[in-house]
Amino acid sequence: MDPTPRIKLAIQKSGRLTDNSLDLLARCGLKYSRARDQLLCFGENMPLDVLLVRDDDIPDLVQEDVCELGIVGLNVVEEKRLGLAARGTTPLFEQVMTLDYGRCRMSIAVPEEFAYSGPASLEGLRIATTYPNILARWLAGQGVRAGVVTLSGAVEIAPRLGRADVICDLVSTGSTLAANHLTEVETVMESQAVLIRTPVPVAAGKQDWMDKLLKRMDGVQQVKESKYIMLHAPRSALPQIAGLLPGSEHPTIVPLEGTDEKVAVHAVCRENVFWETLERLKAAGASAILVLPVEKMLP
Repeated sequence: MDPTPRIKLAIQKSGRLTDNSLDLLARCGLKYSRARDQLLCFGENMPLDVLLVRDDDIPDLVQEDVCELGIVGLNVVEEKRLGLAARGTTPLFEQVMTLDYGRCRMSIAVPEEFAYSGPASLEGLRIATTYPNILARWLAGQGVRAGVVTLSGAVEIAPRLGRADVICDLVSTGSTLAANHLTEVETVMESQAVLIRTPVPVAAGKQDWMDKLLKRMDGVQQVKESKYIMLHAPRSALPQIAGLLPGSEHPTIVPLEGTDEKVAVHAVCRENVFWETLERLKAAGASAILVLPVEKMLP
């Protein structure tokens, strides 16, 4: 019998989060084989099984402790949370990390010919959406009474089919709205991928691996925009140069052989480094500036 209990993590089986989620796990060092049905990835070097399921099912799998972890859009988590609360059920899944992909927004969109002048324009209309609870909360906050038409898909064609007057749907580029002659007029909520977990206590061995995985995920996210900067600088310019290094906490100062006036500065910058940053460093007295990508970083 395997002495280490295996962790189950649920991700979207197909959609905008799938490839990024698998890439995140690969960057965390996971090597896996995939089952014939393509719905299970078996971790070969970590006690982690990845289940590929419908995104709407992920909060339920974590809620019911079928999976310890899940990666899903914040919009799905919030819709499920509001739905459970409306039925008097306490949501048990916990959001533990916001991930840096899958960004989109849930928006109100109206036909191009619609004369929109603010939320009050929606009074008495029918609004089609896949997220009735989030939409209902937003409408209540705006003091608008409107009919919510719940659809499981193809929300953008609801006005043309006569099923609704306007829609509330996820938007990333806006190309789908434009193709259906719809105009985005209000943002209901911002969304991106999040990691959720069960609050049910897990065995010590499993918890150790979960903690390790979370630290690796955090490390992967930190290095995405991070850069390692090396440069030479006069000692007298160190305070100014340190202040120009974006997102750097404590640069490492290394003496240079043969001179007391200049030093080498090494720093991890956790923000993007633009050409303007290098030009300002140069103007402050820096030389031999080298910028390198960071592959891995453990906080």
